[in-house]
Amino acid sequence: MALCLPAVAEQLLKDLQKTYAEKSEIPDDLLIALRFVFGPCTLQALDLVDRRAVTLVFSPSGREAFQVTGGSGRLYTCYTSCHYCPCPAFSFSVLRRNESLVCKHILAAYLCQAMGVCQQEQVSDKRVTLVLSGRAEPDS
Repeated sequence: MALCLPAVAEQLLKDLQKTYAEKSEIPDDLLIALRFVFGPCTLQALDLVDRRAVTLVFSPSGREAFQVTGGSGRLYTCYTSCHYCPCPAFSFSVLRRNESLVCKHILAAYLCQAMGVCQQEQVSDKRVTLVLSGRAEPDS
């Protein structure tokens, strides 16, 4: 899991990965640490994970992106490789105000990856190109 987060956040996700693999649950101390490091979006991200709202879309050529269905039903394509989400919260809280490390969509993608619970969908190279360019329609 190659991330571009501060070292403490990366270590926390690694700890989550190890603990979840062993116990299939997130202990309270890790939940508290996640909330401390990632802030208020943590609970919303965990809700997205619980609702199975995160899908890793990948192609035979190896290109991939996470698609996250937000609480409003809107689909966001998140790029964990460059730490970007097109949602308004990312633009405002992460980029403009520098109040958060991530938005709930990116955090949900990181959490799904760490917990090994991410849905996966293999698509054609053409389809993943459309997804990555932001031109893909849902269910097309």
